[in-house]
Amino acid sequence: MHLIHPNVLRIGLIVLAVLVVLMHILKRTIKYKGGIKAANTHYVKNLPEYQSRKKLYLVTSIVLEACIILSIAMTLVLCARPAKKETVNNGTKKRDIFLCMDVSYSLYDLNYDLVESLEGVVSGLDGDRFGICIYNTSSVLYVPMTDDYDFINTKLEEIKEYFRLQKEYMDSYYDPQTGYIKYDYDDYDAYIELRDKLDYYDAGTLVNNYIKGSSLIGEGLASCMYSFPRLDDEDRTRIIIMSTDNSQENLSKPLVELDEAAQICKKNDIKIFGIFPNQDNWSWLNTTDYTQDEQEFKKAVEGTGGKYYKQSESLSVNDIVSDIEREEALEVEEITITKVNDQPKIFVCILCGTILLMLVMGLVMKV
Repeated sequence: MHLIHPNVLRIGLIVLAVLVVLMHILKRTIKYKGGIKAANTHYVKNLPEYQSRKKLYLVTSIVLEACIILSIAMTLVLCARPAKKETVNNGTKKRDIFLCMDVSYSLYDLNYDLVESLEGVVSGLDGDRFGICIYNTSSVLYVPMTDDYDFINTKLEEIKEYFRLQKEYMDSYYDPQTGYIKYDYDDYDAYIELRDKLDYYDAGTLVNNYIKGSSLIGEGLASCMYSFPRLDDEDRTRIIIMSTDNSQENLSKPLVELDEAAQICKKNDIKIFGIFPNQDNWSWLNTTDYTQDEQEFKKAVEGTGGKYYKQSESLSVNDIVSDIEREEALEVEEITITKVNDQPKIFVCILCGTILLMLVMGLVMKV
């Protein structure tokens, strides 16, 4: 432990010592002057009651003076800021992992299960950095790359609620026969409330969707890839966990197609671990061919050196994480961080104790 401002304590203690000495000198030199003197006071002074009160006054006076001096000294110590330096080494042999999710409404079941499973997995990570990207027409960096696992789990819980709301919306208000929204006027307020909650999440992922379309898989993957920090400057093991049905509904030519985005990932040594829905969960919203979409996605994923997974009861996110952990973590530059943490606790406790003792002594003197 050290003091950040030691001169405050040094100068303060010198001034305090001088004041205490001066106070005692003045106390001895100042004598009682004036008034009427009483005779034969030695009879009173010899009384046991007088002697006991005199001793009590002497003790309480000494304790009070000591408490005042100690409380001032503790205040000076706190002003000098006692602190502790801690050196932390970070950055060796760690991975960067991005969760990249297609959040179109056709995938709420797969995404909900994936996020729910990842909540427990994230807490078990050891130093690996983690981030979350979501996309539909446009992409949102939902969680920048971080090793704050509590924060990541909080955001995973929030986005899980988004997928639950998607399910409620599709089950309650979407008509698969007509492709239109339906609701009773009695349910209008509930519908508007649900729609407002969904709009909060949709706002960033549906920018210009009436022009560009939806589920732009290649653009979503490319945006996620470029969200890795220091992509050109730092050698790290980089991995993307990607969930999508690869059912692209574009209204104009995307900037990047899936195969092109996968090639860019490969060029930057980023491997994709892709999760595809099974045919039972293939949404009736999709107008593309299931087999063709699956093959295209599998080819793109495996082309990066990653691994393809298909949604099933036997598929475990823990198995995916185990496969990721088998990927060699590159040796990266070691980062040494020096943290300075204030350590006021013990001095605050002493200060509070002396103040409390002064209050007690004051009450005793009044008795």
